[in-house]
Amino acid sequence: MECIFCKIIAGKIPAAKIYEDRNVFAFLDIAPVNPGHILVIPKLHYETIPDTPPELLQKTMLVVRNLGDRVMNKLPCDGFNIICNNKPASGQAVPHVHFHIIPRHQGDGLHLHPPGKKYVEGTLEQVRRKLASTVRV
Repeated sequence: MECIFCKIIAGKIPAAKIYEDRNVFAFLDIAPVNPGHILVIPKLHYETIPDTPPELLQKTMLVVRNLGDRVMNKLPCDGFNIICNNKPASGQAVPHVHFHIIPRHQGDGLHLHPPGKKYVEGTLEQVRRKLASTVRV
């Protein structure tokens, strides 16, 4: 069964398109945090960032970068956020990798700084070793 984003790409569901090329599609979110909230998606279906081939992820991120610049230059805003949730536990509602570009305004009430937690004594180094040993570029 196709996901909603795949249906948008196929033209089965209308979208307010902002950008399209052979790899990437960008459109306005129908429930924006602020006006100008854009969703940027690769046209091929991949669920998360780690699932997405590096070349396609790179092309998608270049579009995110360029649209972020456009948001800053064309809309009245003070900044923008780029958000990508991976898996439902992170808040991913549509299982198709996508990036939110959210225009921000000073005092708009959106808080994206969750409170930090402290590591239990001795676990910081354990976690560092696990993560550092798996990085491959």
